[in-house]
Amino acid sequence: MKKHIPNILTSLNLGIGSAGIFYVLTIDHNYAFYFVIAAGIFDFLDGFAARMLRVKSEVGKELDSLADLVSFGLLPAFYMMKLLDNGIEFNWLAILIVIFSAIRLAQFNLDDSQAESFKGLPTPANAIMLTSLVFLGPLLHELTLIGIILLSCLLLISRLRLIALKFKSFGWNGNEPRWILIVGSVALFLVLNWTFVPLLIPFYIVVSILSNVSLRQG
Repeated sequence: MKKHIPNILTSLNLGIGSAGIFYVLTIDHNYAFYFVIAAGIFDFLDGFAARMLRVKSEVGKELDSLADLVSFGLLPAFYMMKLLDNGIEFNWLAILIVIFSAIRLAQFNLDDSQAESFKGLPTPANAIMLTSLVFLGPLLHELTLIGIILLSCLLLISRLRLIALKFKSFGWNGNEPRWILIVGSVALFLVLNWTFVPLLIPFYIVVSILSNVSLRQG
């Protein structure tokens, strides 16, 4: 039974992402962020369960990528399309998010060097970055939104090394960047409240870059 637990969690990720797409397209696109977060929790749990139970499988790996493409590729793409729906006639550019997310996931599946850190922005992080724009309300111009879409696509396939929240143990040694990221994010959220959410992924990128610099100098 335990070998099926990670795939069940992955399926819940997929189900939430699918429900989120329906909600964004038919009811209220402003809730996309919450669906992404819910899907992201199960995306984290499936990998955690697979490691803890030692039941990793090729089927689970492929299922995880398919679920991620829906929850963190299609869902944010349709959200951005909705944001641009009443603006200039470039809302179709949001489809690029799906395409580059698929490329990112394919590259990840073939790259064994991403076990300890990511190369390029992970699709869940990209989805959070895009859907958290809801907290900025009407502050963003349509051209700015297009710029964010293009930037997110470049980050997905970039060679930038980013922290992976994959704990083999929960001690400080060896996990310094992970704990700095987690504690720093919580502290900034307590200070800035929900206005910090759109800054979460930029903060993640900055901490990752500083960690890379520290490793090179060390």
